[in-house]
Amino acid sequence: MELARSVGKAFSPLDEELGLVGSGLTPRAEESLVRLASWMPFEQAREVLNDLVGVQVSKATARRATLGAGVAALARLEEEAQRLKQEVPPAPRAAAKQAMSADGAMVPLVGGEWGEVKTLVLGEVTRNRRGEVCTQQLSSFSRLSTAERFEEAALVETHRRGVEKATAVCAVQDGAEWLTGLVDYHRADAVRILDFAHAAEHISAMGQAVISADSTMLDDWLVKQLHALKHEGPSQVLADLRALQVSHPDLDVLGDHVAYLQKREAQMQYPTFQAAGWPIGSGCVERANKQVVEARLKGAGMHWERDNVNPMLVLRNAVCNQRWDETWKVSRLQRQRLRQQQRADRTQARCEQALARFLKLFLWCKPLTLRAPPGPVPAPTNHLTSAPLEPPPGSHRPAANHPWRRPIVARPKEGALAK
Repeated sequence: MELARSVGKAFSPLDEELGLVGSGLTPRAEESLVRLASWMPFEQAREVLNDLVGVQVSKATARRATLGAGVAALARLEEEAQRLKQEVPPAPRAAAKQAMSADGAMVPLVGGEWGEVKTLVLGEVTRNRRGEVCTQQLSSFSRLSTAERFEEAALVETHRRGVEKATAVCAVQDGAEWLTGLVDYHRADAVRILDFAHAAEHISAMGQAVISADSTMLDDWLVKQLHALKHEGPSQVLADLRALQVSHPDLDVLGDHVAYLQKREAQMQYPTFQAAGWPIGSGCVERANKQVVEARLKGAGMHWERDNVNPMLVLRNAVCNQRWDETWKVSRLQRQRLRQQQRADRTQARCEQALARFLKLFLWCKPLTLRAPPGPVPAPTNHLTSAPLEPPPGSHRPAANHPWRRPIVARPKEGALAK
């Protein structure tokens, strides 16, 4: 018995009615699989899915479904960023005081390379019950990209949080150069604060360098310097550091640290910042690096294709920001729209092919005839005299010798002629 010929890809209107996007799973099973794979490796995600709901899938299916959902959500976010740049709609109302912090974390890529994932954390600045300054309602935004592209992409999150509508914003950073452009792009008037722990690292490095050179230094030198920096400001601390540099001219590293801190003296006015109710630490973005990026993308033996990092980061931001339902809806609608576009493209291509075949068949079946170019119509003539037949002057009736006026003569039959 001859096997039936494949009919190729087809579309059922019921697919959209049920929310199917071509993964071979029910909408609920696919969502559960992708959400699990956003928290754990693909192999573990498929095992947990089987244990919980009894749906068996392969590791490749888990990977394909997860990355497909992330790619769709990423495409929608990029479209939204372009729209915000062009239309510049007003931002929603938000908290009066907000804080923003950004930092980078390295993730392993295929081929032995490493890429820096940049993360921006936004939050509301408030005080807890004990009156301590804290940052709450945190949300993160992460991308593997250049600093310029990250500035534009993060517009989606800063607009959603209403950063431009806030009364005052502070930017607590670690002093990296690319962070200056990020703050200028989203909130140029933000209060710039150098992360206190980062400043303390430079002061500690200077102390360690002096101790390594067999120099005598009090054990509590670092504690006193940090206490003075936090409660009195950077003026006296910088003076002490410059004196330390002068007393050890052979240690070039001291000059580098002093130059770094002097350049950021305005960002180290910690007593003023604390009195204004601003945080002086960027611990929130450090936690985001570990929770959002490294917990999923920096596991043992993991190496990521560069194009797969951002789709995973979109899903990680969704689960860590507790905005999974919204992100999943956006991803599903994007994939449905893509399927509709692909279906329309296939339909148009089939119509064009059918039209081309019809025209080819039509031209092949139609005979090619050559016609003489039209010329002047000859005047009617008399078949007996070859003289033109002209009607009488002033009359529209045929002339007397016109063939129409000849008498009708009956033609004899063939049998009569034979006789």
